Order: sequence, then C-alpha cells, then structure tokens
Amino acid sequence: MIFRQLFDTVSSTYTYLIGNQRGGGAILIDPVLEHADQYLKLLDELELRLLKAVDTHLHADHITALGVLRDKTRCVTVMGEQSSADRVSVRVSDGDMIEADGICLTALYTPGHTDDSYCYLMQDRVFTGDTLLIRGTGRTDFQNGDAGQAYNSLFGKLLTLPAATFVYPGHDYNGNTVSTIGEEKAHNPRLQVKERAEYVELMNSLHLVEPKKMSVAVPANQRIGFSQQRLEQEGRAISPQQLLQMSAAERQSLLLVDLRDPQERARHGIIADCISLPYHELSASLARDGLLAALQRDSGRPIVFYCAYGERSAMAVRIAEEAGFFGTRHLSGGIAAWRVAGGATTNMDPAGAR
Repeated sequence: MIFRQLFDTVSSTYTYLIGNQRGGGAILIDPVLEHADQYLKLLDELELRLLKAVDTHLHADHITALGVLRDKTRCVTVMGEQSSADRVSVRVSDGDMIEADGICLTALYTPGHTDDSYCYLMQDRVFTGDTLLIRGTGRTDFQNGDAGQAYNSLFGKLLTLPAATFVYPGHDYNGNTVSTIGEEKAHNPRLQVKERAEYVELMNSLHLVEPKKMSVAVPANQRIGFSQQRLEQEGRAISPQQLLQMSAAERQSLLLVDLRDPQERARHGIIADCISLPYHELSASLARDGLLAALQRDSGRPIVFYCAYGERSAMAVRIAEEAGFFGTRHLSGGIAAWRVAGGATTNMDPAGAR
C-alpha cells in the first residue's frame, strides 16, 4: 500500500493519499485547494491515478480542492449525504463502502462537529476528520454542530473500535501525526468524562473564536458542483422530462448507460433497460476493443449516460468525445432529477457491460 500524510501549515489540515500500488488508483481525503498542484505532482511521481477525492465534512477553515481535482483528473468526488455542498458525484451514508482499485473505506456517520461529519475506516486505521483529534475533539458550536451528538459519535462509535486502531485526524495544532484509539481513550482530556451531560457541559463552555476563513470557506465549499449548463446549451444533455415524454420505441433506440457503482444502484434503483458500466471503467470500455464501443458499433444506438446527480455523466460525455464518440448525451441532474420528475425506477440490476 502507498500511504502519505500531507500537511497544510495555514489551516493545520492533514490530507491523506492512499494508493494500492504504483500504476494503480488512489484516494485523497480532505485535500486543500492551495496544494492541488502538489497533489497532482505527487500522484504523477508515484504513478497513481486519482479515482476518488473525499471530504470528511464541509470545512470552515480552508477551501476544499475537490472541485479543481475533479476538473483536472475527472475523479469522483465524495461527501456525506447530509452535506450542503451543491453537487458531488457520490453521497454516502453510514456503513457505505468507498472502493477504488483494491482500496476500501467504510463510511462512519459521526455528527457533532458538524451535521455532515464522517469518519472513514480502513483496516487498521481510521481517518477521523474533525470528530476525534489527537488529545482533543472537534468543536461543536457552528454548522449545526451538537455536543450531544458528538458524544454519541465518539463513545458510541469511534471508541468502540479496537484499541490498536490508528487514528489519523483531520487537523493537529501541536505537531502530532498519529495516535491510536487506545491512547485517546486513556489520555485525551476531553474523553475523561463519566456521562453525556458532562461532555455537553464541557463543550458548551469553550467559547472559541470562529475560524479565520469561515466566512469565505463555507460558501466556497458549498459551491463545488460540476457545471452542466454548457452541455445543455450545446444540445448534449437530455432532461428527465424529455426522456419521460419519449415513446417506448424512442427510449429503446437509445443506449442508456448507468455509470454508478453497484451499491448506488442497489440503494436507489435503476432506470429500466439500461446498461451497467461503473464510471471508473468507462475509458477502457470506450477503447477500440472495449465492450461499450462494441455495443454502440453493433447497435448504432446513440449513447446517453446517467449517474447520481449528473456530474459523472457530464464528464463522461467529454471522455467519450475524446475517444471519438460524437453525439453522446447525458441525463441532466442524474437519477435524482429523474425521480423528482416522476420517473420510475426498478430494483432489477441492469445488464452488465463488463
């Protein structure tokens, strides 16, 4: 495994790079905008492809690099389903798995610091964001924070992990880099409380000043969505309403391709008569000997991509064009917009394109 802990001196933010092996895919956790070029250089040096960029929560002390990394690498962006960010590729909930080329993270919903806070568990380590710090815990006085919920997240979830589990926090202000669950249970002063009410009283008595960049960072981090407007202006998007108004014969004349991962399809359903092709397999499938290329060549049907919210499918139109497939479109707003428009979904898994 390739593992790097990177540090932003301005906000004292830790960013984590996880890769399986050289030449493989990678995940970045909590990237900072000002270091985007550094991440890209490191990825190139380690011969890694960025597949997913993850934020543990909507940050108030720095601007996320999720948007710029998505635009430069076409990676999938990931946040919790409670996040107020305008659009990300995937929104996870408690217990969901985030997978990328052999790397697997389990999403743990841990509200309290904010109402959209998540930690990510990977084998022997947990990335705790601002929920659990080294010899500290995240503040609970803004962005719908709640000290009682933080207590539940800490004592009911994180501190139940094995004592040897490594703790990699989202920040540190004292030069610490890593701890363990056992160390924090024994030595973290904020965890030496006997009951929930005592923790709530402790956190509510802190009276901390606001992060310096909060008024700038929060609005910026709420607007990271991939713009689909240009594709709509170019006629390379189809709205849910347009798809609903098509006859059965018109619908069947399209090659409808679902770019979501299996767990997304299982949870939210699919649009009938689509083909399953996870986004990370798209480029290979569009190659001359790829399965999607063969299907399109044999059938002559125009391709329409769709995903959760339209971000991956919009990028897929560009990828397909670069591969020589012109006339492809995507479903604007994804399956979320499709369901809002009254479109039906089914729990049957689509035919695989792999």
